[in-house]
Amino acid sequence: MSQSPHPSFDMIRSEAVDSLNIVVHEYRHKVTGAQHIHIEADNSENVFLVALRTVPEDSTGVAHILEHTALCGSEKYPVRDPFFMMIRRSLNTFMNAFTSSDWTAYPFASQNRKDFDNLLDVYLDAVFFSRLDPLDFAQEGHRLEFEDTENPASDLVYKGVVYNEMKGAMSSIPSQLWHKLCEKLYPSTTYHYNSGGDPAEITELSYEQLQAFYKSHYHPSNAIFMTFGDIPVTELQEKFERQALCRFEALDKTISVPAEQRYDEPQQYNAHYPLDDQDADTKDKTHIVMSWLLGKSTDLAATLEAQLLSSLLLDNSASPLQQALETTDLGSAPSPLCGLDDSQFELSFCCGIEGSNPEQNDAVEALVLGVLEHLAEHGLPQEQIEASLHQLELQQREIGGDSYPYGLQLILTGLTAATHRGDVLALLNLEPALAELREKAQEADFVQQLARRLLLDNQHRITLTMSPDPQLAQQQLNDEKQKLATLKAQLNEEEQQAIIDQSLALLERQNQVDDASILPKVGISDVPASSHYPEPENDQLGELPFTRYAAGTNGLVYQQIVIKTPQLSDELIPLLPYYCMALTELGVGEQDYLQTQMKQSQIVGSMSAFSSVRGTVADSQEINAYISLSAKALTRNHQALCELMLETLHKVRFDELQRLQELVAHARARMQQSVTGSGHSLAMTAASAGISPCAQLTHRLTGLAGIQAIKALDDSFANEEALLEFANQLQEIHRVVLASSKQYLLVSDKESLQTLSDNLAELWPNQQSPEGELLSLPKQNTRLQQAWTTNTQVNFCAKAYPTVPSGHADAAALSVLGGFLRNGYLHRAIREQGGAYGGGASQDNNIAAFRFYSYRDPRLEETLSDFDGALEWLANTEHDEQALEEAVLGVISALDKPSSPAGEAKQDFHARLHGRSPEIREDFRQRILKVSIADLQRVAKTYLRSELASTVVICPPAGETSAKTLGLDIINL
Repeated sequence: MSQSPHPSFDMIRSEAVDSLNIVVHEYRHKVTGAQHIHIEADNSENVFLVALRTVPEDSTGVAHILEHTALCGSEKYPVRDPFFMMIRRSLNTFMNAFTSSDWTAYPFASQNRKDFDNLLDVYLDAVFFSRLDPLDFAQEGHRLEFEDTENPASDLVYKGVVYNEMKGAMSSIPSQLWHKLCEKLYPSTTYHYNSGGDPAEITELSYEQLQAFYKSHYHPSNAIFMTFGDIPVTELQEKFERQALCRFEALDKTISVPAEQRYDEPQQYNAHYPLDDQDADTKDKTHIVMSWLLGKSTDLAATLEAQLLSSLLLDNSASPLQQALETTDLGSAPSPLCGLDDSQFELSFCCGIEGSNPEQNDAVEALVLGVLEHLAEHGLPQEQIEASLHQLELQQREIGGDSYPYGLQLILTGLTAATHRGDVLALLNLEPALAELREKAQEADFVQQLARRLLLDNQHRITLTMSPDPQLAQQQLNDEKQKLATLKAQLNEEEQQAIIDQSLALLERQNQVDDASILPKVGISDVPASSHYPEPENDQLGELPFTRYAAGTNGLVYQQIVIKTPQLSDELIPLLPYYCMALTELGVGEQDYLQTQMKQSQIVGSMSAFSSVRGTVADSQEINAYISLSAKALTRNHQALCELMLETLHKVRFDELQRLQELVAHARARMQQSVTGSGHSLAMTAASAGISPCAQLTHRLTGLAGIQAIKALDDSFANEEALLEFANQLQEIHRVVLASSKQYLLVSDKESLQTLSDNLAELWPNQQSPEGELLSLPKQNTRLQQAWTTNTQVNFCAKAYPTVPSGHADAAALSVLGGFLRNGYLHRAIREQGGAYGGGASQDNNIAAFRFYSYRDPRLEETLSDFDGALEWLANTEHDEQALEEAVLGVISALDKPSSPAGEAKQDFHARLHGRSPEIREDFRQRILKVSIADLQRVAKTYLRSELASTVVICPPAGETSAKTLGLDIINL
């Protein structure tokens, strides 16, 4: 494939990256200087991203609000919401926009060439020729409204999508901690500010400031184009030139981030975060973190050295700093901020603890500095250094694509370097730099010097102590009310009417039906006739089923021991997640957990255990359940991998009581922090808990009830007998798991598959355990009406209805219905008019439930009414076929979405394991394509009846009154 540039671009250089089977090309636009990085790959999932360097000088969220507003209509596509309209008219495998601390990016991916060209057309116009309508700024950013829209005597309130999004984001304590840390670590550069926006400052941003920021930052001279896939670069650049670049001259301004001014000596700071419950105990709720500013992220050698040092200190429980933070009595768990941040112009390293108290800050400092001094004095065993280098190599080789498309992962890897005009090619081809680092690491005092140079002798260090303040939430609320009351008192009649007029104009704009036909689209005719399903080789290792897949894993091997979950007593079932968590985190045989963790880091990239429980295809009240021990490694380590997995399964020890207590404390911290990011999922799971055994189990184990349970379990360990009993219970689970029937899974490159299979046959047992009683759960049929209160500034609302599993004839129509309701009603009502960050509906076939949800929502009763309003709209409105086609495309796009080569193999194996054969999956896909509008109305009328609905909301304590009015039972999380 020729990669000669379009005449409007100059070729700068090209470099093959053999380890990733890609060729990276760098080009520069002749007129504007726009950079284009193209990653040539034999991959039909093509990816596009355009990024702008955005360096805000305050916390008004200007870059973030601009990211939202730019997507609300452009010169060529003057419709109100082209971004969300294109999501519905596309077969994209990824479509989004991101605001980082110093860049804003607009990426998408598609496997369909027509679709790729359509999205490229819309994205280029949105980014470079956005309309920036003032009403879109009011909707997406912030606005003033009267609580009763047309009544100027009612209270003034703030509204806006980003305003509410950031209220939700800043409810997260780790987010508050991170932004306060950056404020102190970066006293003078853009990282001092919250690029997403601080809700208290967002309301200060004017429309004129937004326009000025757009004009100065959204220009090709300040842009980075990045592409991945098999489309010839000339075709891409021809479109860039014709559709955007030809209309620009070079910008006479260079936007960049300067180096930070360095402190002469370490600094200490105190801060507070709000604790909603004014009567709450503040003991053991303080975060104490230390952070150092290091070198430039564009210096690849320095970045790798910093990554190595961070890995040596924190990679696993045997790493010296991680061990100190996990085992200290000064706090309950290591801080979620621990690690190296390489996403900004200058690197930063952070460590610390949570669950502490303010007076412990000096002791935490002393603990951390003591570990670093010991490292600088004594170094580490060479095998520990080799283990960290091994992890860096494995991360470089692995082909991802399970969360983001693989091409987008590579692009985002290079984006920080591109943003700061560094060497993207060197960052993507790490092998030479890793080889150099390996050589340096052989030097006798390399690690000692690294610890001293980067951390101990580095004076740009801060210690931040962030403690809870039970009065702060109410104070912030009072400040906002007072600000609004003052604003209202200053309004004259003309200004009052202007607010009312804007509210009504926005409502009219939100309700208008745009001419969607001006946007490009793909249709059902563009959908592939069938989906792609990996082909396994089914074999036997003696008496045990053995499934293997050949996949392009780039020198890695993935394997699993899969065990049917045996029947467990009621008291043991809630402990299943702790059993899975502990299985790979404890000692094995004669080795304690520290030695075992070190051994793992030398052999595997990761090793974990997980349980999977699904309803059957025909009946969601009947379940299949499995426990899997899963690991990945470089192929050269396969024999050691097999031995390690087998030893872990057969020789794990549950006698390390202190370790078990630490694991539960750390898990508790993670689960409590999950609410602000995953509140909608938790609310949907809780609302579904009375519908099926799977949903009820998920709610008990990892949902809101699971959070309650882990808090009680962790607190019970104050009594050592409770801890010993816990260990004995895990041992009992292990005993029955070991006695259950097993099978093996292997995924590797085709050329290695037979050799690895032979290794398995030689090393792993081949005698099957007798089939025992398998896990069964009681059937569920209960309506729930609950409000869970917790430390949040926003609400998460959910409503669930019992429906049917995937094998039922109506499952396809219910699956299409979710997108149909979101596209036609919920997006407008909940996000645009209601101000929530997100809202929608979906059918979950595994649990046979249809769920409505809202995310980071300022409203509660009104949103629940909107859920009902969506069903009235469905029943009483005449709908067109285009809306149906868009909803069908959304489901098909999700079904056909590619994953990593290994990820696709593992997903296929587990789908078959749970009775979802390719034939069943393809039949479901074909049924999706045949759904009609009448089907949607029929299934809604059949299943989504008000007397069947369960309602669950997550809200702050201030929402209790509303929740009680709705008849919801109050549960304090």
